Amino acid sequence: MGPANQTCVSEFLLLGLSEKPEQQLPLFGLFLGMYMVTLFGNLLIMLAVGSDSHLHTPMYFFISNLSLMDLCLVSTTVPKMLANILTHSKAISYAGCLTQMYFFLVFACMDNFLLSVMAYDRFVAICHPLRYVAIMDPQLCGLLVLISCVLSLLTSLLHSLMVMNLSFCKDHEIPYFFCDLTQVLKLSCSDILINNILIYFTTGLLGIVSITGILTSYTQICSSILKIPSAEGKYKAFFTCGSHLCVISLFYGTGFGVYMTSSATYSSWKSTVASMMYAVVTPMLNPFIYSLRNKDIKDALKKFIGRSASSQ
Repeated sequence: MGPANQTCVSEFLLLGLSEKPEQQLPLFGLFLGMYMVTLFGNLLIMLAVGSDSHLHTPMYFFISNLSLMDLCLVSTTVPKMLANILTHSKAISYAGCLTQMYFFLVFACMDNFLLSVMAYDRFVAICHPLRYVAIMDPQLCGLLVLISCVLSLLTSLLHSLMVMNLSFCKDHEIPYFFCDLTQVLKLSCSDILINNILIYFTTGLLGIVSITGILTSYTQICSSILKIPSAEGKYKAFFTCGSHLCVISLFYGTGFGVYMTSSATYSSWKSTVASMMYAVVTPMLNPFIYSLRNKDIKDALKKFIGRSASSQ
């Protein structure tokens, strides 16, 4: 495509869930409520884990890090959408779009890695309980989180740098309420073959490796649990993995739904709703899944809230 058909894009338009004026106020209230629930839910998980010495274990260390990533993930998208609704604008600057896309990728990748690390933690706890403390020492836990962070930052930076080299057409409408990498690429007038190859490569290398690690860990976990003689022991072992399995199902299920619908139809309402489930609903539900199914976290929350109330 020649230069005459290209333009230097200064901003993109985020179409969001609806363009009808009468629906903007209900959407604002809905997303503001979901954001506040996500914010306070994940903050409470982090505060509960940090304030209770009984929860200073590898499993809760990873849970608190996952809560931090979920909080950051939703904070990269929802505040901008709320601001656009208030100002009756759909615009996001070119630099703002790339920045939002970069940080969304960082935190989504971190979620992916942390879920894999948590699966490994459960594998060691159930399959090698006597060596758990020796294997999952603080140094290893910190190193696993650090490696996850570095890989996420590098992967997201690579994608963002590749996008910065593209030219964009006059059509600059993004059907989502945030700047998603695949949707931004669809607006480019440049050849995006290398970008798509990079997406497939990183998704295959990081995503499939993570899922394979999770499946391998839980295959070994199930095998070990089935060898437990008592029914109560089996139930207790399965129960400790239940919350993690629910979060895994939500994260990968909604993520798979987003990219299946976005590849099938360009601007379908189903694709937009799937993106909302992935980017907003999942981070909101995670703290409830862990707190409602975990007696230790519920007890720590009660103690923390009790101390906070008595100090006032």
